[in-house]
Amino acid sequence: MNDASRQNYRAEEAALAWRSEVGVASRVEYAASLEADKTGIVHWVTREAAAAWSACGAFEWVALGYLAASGVLIAVFAENLAHPRKLFGVQTLAAALILILCRVEARVAERAEQRGGTLSVKFWRFWRHWYPHLFFLFCFEELGRLVHLVTPGWQDAKLIAADYWLTGVHPTVWLEQFATPSRNDFMQFAYLTYFTYLLVLGGVLYYRRDWRGYWSVMTYSAVGYAIGYCIAIFFPIESPWFSMAGAWQGPLQGGSITATINVIEHFGRVRGAAFPSEHVAGSVAALWGAWRHRRWLFWAMLPIVACMCVSTVWGRYHYVADVFGGMVTGTMGYVVGNWLMKTRGAVAVSGQ
Repeated sequence: MNDASRQNYRAEEAALAWRSEVGVASRVEYAASLEADKTGIVHWVTREAAAAWSACGAFEWVALGYLAASGVLIAVFAENLAHPRKLFGVQTLAAALILILCRVEARVAERAEQRGGTLSVKFWRFWRHWYPHLFFLFCFEELGRLVHLVTPGWQDAKLIAADYWLTGVHPTVWLEQFATPSRNDFMQFAYLTYFTYLLVLGGVLYYRRDWRGYWSVMTYSAVGYAIGYCIAIFFPIESPWFSMAGAWQGPLQGGSITATINVIEHFGRVRGAAFPSEHVAGSVAALWGAWRHRRWLFWAMLPIVACMCVSTVWGRYHYVADVFGGMVTGTMGYVVGNWLMKTRGAVAVSGQ
């Protein structure tokens, strides 16, 4: 090999070595960049999650706590469910949506304070305050799939015996002697009024911008419902409508109101979760909220709520024991919720 060849060979070796070093350096830089990106993403997710949690209030503490508790039960008793992963995924999605909504509302409110603007603030504030009603509906409908999560069989025989011990009759059967189309319509109307209590009370507090009062009544309801949901999971009751079918002379006959509620029950009825009565629990929690925050509304609601409680038995939806159970859990919701509302950060939204 002559000198020129040696020089060319050495030059090629040097070039190859340089390319190798450059390649190694590039790979190191690329790996470092990926690591930095991952760290940045983790940091961003952690920061946003912390901000979302700080935007939560007492209501979200209860809502997310219930989702966490029911999620643990789903994981532990997964063999009793047809689609445990699907249910767990839905639970996770619901929790994520709550956190995202709280975070977005807080961020929009912060920006509005700095830059002005009202339309977006009103939009997100509305959903931030009124989504609890959708959450309650979601949890109640989900109970239809969770009623046999822990206990495989129905426990109605125990409540049928309890009702007979308390009253000396089977109340849903005994009340049939007083049924007329007009009375049935009245009782079914009273039953439907349940859906208005929290809407009316919340609407009054929202209109008056009494944010502490508003989130207090939502928290009372959330605690009462959560206690009832957990009891229903461990003690499944399907209601007289199913367990005592055939004990009556016939279905309740009435006018347009009875027909309307029959349609609602046909498409929205949940088999199970009858004890304690969530209708009664939610009504009692709202009634306590009215007593504390709008006393005049309490006196207006009291006779309607009393009729609604009777209607749950008249309409064959609940046992008398369900009604008493709902009264207890609704009152517990008020007591525990009132205690939670005294905690720092219980009202986390801006609400200005």
